[in-house]
Amino acid sequence: MPKRIAILDDYQGQALTLADWSILGDAVSVQVFTEPASSEAALIERLQDFDVIVAMRERTPFPASVIERLPRLKLLASTGLRNAAIDLEACRRQGITVCGARGARNGLAATAETAWALILALHKRLVLSHTALCAGHWQPQLAQALEGKVLGIAGLGHIGKRMARIGQAFGMDVIAWSPNLTIERAAQVGVRKVEKAELFETASVVTLHLVLSSTTASVVSRAELAAMQSDAFLVNTARAGLVDEDALVDALRLRRIGGAGLDVFWQEPLAPTHHLLSLDNVVLTPHLGYATDENIAAFYTHVIRNILTWLAGETPTPLVG
Repeated sequence: MPKRIAILDDYQGQALTLADWSILGDAVSVQVFTEPASSEAALIERLQDFDVIVAMRERTPFPASVIERLPRLKLLASTGLRNAAIDLEACRRQGITVCGARGARNGLAATAETAWALILALHKRLVLSHTALCAGHWQPQLAQALEGKVLGIAGLGHIGKRMARIGQAFGMDVIAWSPNLTIERAAQVGVRKVEKAELFETASVVTLHLVLSSTTASVVSRAELAAMQSDAFLVNTARAGLVDEDALVDALRLRRIGGAGLDVFWQEPLAPTHHLLSLDNVVLTPHLGYATDENIAAFYTHVIRNILTWLAGETPTPLVG
């Protein structure tokens, strides 16, 4: 009897065309789900009869309460090499193999590009201007220049370094902070290391590129938002959990900061009734940072290799977490 494979959260309905699933042969049957399950109970019911689940990183969560109620599940194949939405310990207890898949080489660049799209959209009033033109209004607000402004980067890893280089090309003064950043590492990319307080107090735009962990959860709290300049922007293309949701909504609603550009949210897909959607000082994108055709194709191609490896009784690429 063929192994049953469920591909989850294929929002655009392209999973079967972006990679060649036929190479899995008759040993498997594949079913694609384009809509997220409406609840945890609905998810469990949906997946009861599947041996393999392909999970898109950071979309459908797999806590212990779900894992423990899927007795047939043997392989959980995630895209990406990290997926904090999967309870790895619960998988180990249930004897479920979990694997991760690499994306395209330009995947990190794509996330940095999305961050800059948000930064530029905020400074150039793109969304407001587009909406105004469609309504017959001309120049509703003035735009802002980037040159001479201060770019504050929280997290100077691979993406943070890309952000720094682009900011420098725009003529911005680039500063950076992270819990473990050293003066030497910052200097290697021509960036000045500052303390967290200075980053939020002096930056014209703060962009987040930290890994979400117990030490970085809600690293942007009411205190950090209160310290920001009244016309400063916050941009987040990393993880929503880095920011206190209620504190940010309040800061935006009361216009304590200039605005925010967000590609990640505390609950995805974002509910159509969320407070953010009623604000005019935000630019929102639906977690597009890594969602390029090249990157998703690479994810699925490596997922297929992992499934083939698992079917052969060998160990597929492990998921880091």
